[in-house]
Amino acid sequence: MIVKKMPILQGFPDFETVKNLSGNATENVNFSPLFYDIETTGLGRNSSFLYLIGAVCYESGSWQLYQWLAPDFREEKALLEVFSEFIKNFSCTIQYNGDSFDQPHLQARYKFYELPDPFEGISSFDLYKMLRPLKGFLKLPGLKQEQMEAFLGEQKRIYCNGGECIKIYKKYMAHQEQTDLDTVMGHNMEDLLGLGDVFKMMGYLALRDGEFTIRGTDFDGENLILQMNPHYSLPASFSNGTEEFYITGQDNLVSLLVKPFNGRIRQYYSDYKSYDYLPGEDMAVPKSISKFMEKGLKKSATRETCYTWFPCTEEFLENEEKQKQYLIHTLEFLFWKLK
Repeated sequence: MIVKKMPILQGFPDFETVKNLSGNATENVNFSPLFYDIETTGLGRNSSFLYLIGAVCYESGSWQLYQWLAPDFREEKALLEVFSEFIKNFSCTIQYNGDSFDQPHLQARYKFYELPDPFEGISSFDLYKMLRPLKGFLKLPGLKQEQMEAFLGEQKRIYCNGGECIKIYKKYMAHQEQTDLDTVMGHNMEDLLGLGDVFKMMGYLALRDGEFTIRGTDFDGENLILQMNPHYSLPASFSNGTEEFYITGQDNLVSLLVKPFNGRIRQYYSDYKSYDYLPGEDMAVPKSISKFMEKGLKKSATRETCYTWFPCTEEFLENEEKQKQYLIHTLEFLFWKLK
């Protein structure tokens, strides 16, 4: 078996950022993440072979990249056994579409060799699942890892894609040429480094979840502009909007422009199933109140109609707490609207 280890000197998010953005900010949490990616000879779990596993973990204050490659199919079982022993040291895995492909594929190969499942008791953090809400919000053309990297401006790949790697790996098995080995392992390394880049996109979701501070507010009578400082620097600039809102973000600054109607602003609410919409009043009210109203005056609220109105007064413009509550509801609505 071929084993490779090297430090990652730059580009990967720092350990505390990974811990916090993966929902493990509590100090007493035992958080030991393992980023990983596999290479196989096909998509079928029972009809293809596993030939390479790459992983990134945090050791002694820095990220380290590991790779294990089976020189031929006869060493697949040994490859699985090495990874099974290695993964015991970690509390969670981080991958891209790993819940649908990488982990089930590995589990099938472990089962084929009658080896125990090494993933028991280890949580999974699938970036593909987590980042799906960003597709419309960031105007992404798709959700493949390479497309995410391209949005970030980090697509610096020089090696072949996964499909071509299969042919090159088989060529390596036949001729044992170093250039073929370098290509196969280089592709896997690029996937792993890309995982670190893509993980930083969790910062956009943190913004949606209220992890920001108010920087400033301005209202000129026609447009309301609210500025925020995200708690995590945004990895790439973005802009998007609707007829009512326009949002832009770069680095540590996000600006939301709101177009009021006759000096009034809509306050959206996310728990729309708890509200009824009153067409005559153009507003939503809690069902605990609307239950006393005639049926003809109300209808079930939707995300689009679950709002009330409030005037853009000095009281609002000077109250950061009210502004933040407004923004939390509005950002959640925007993520849905721009899906």
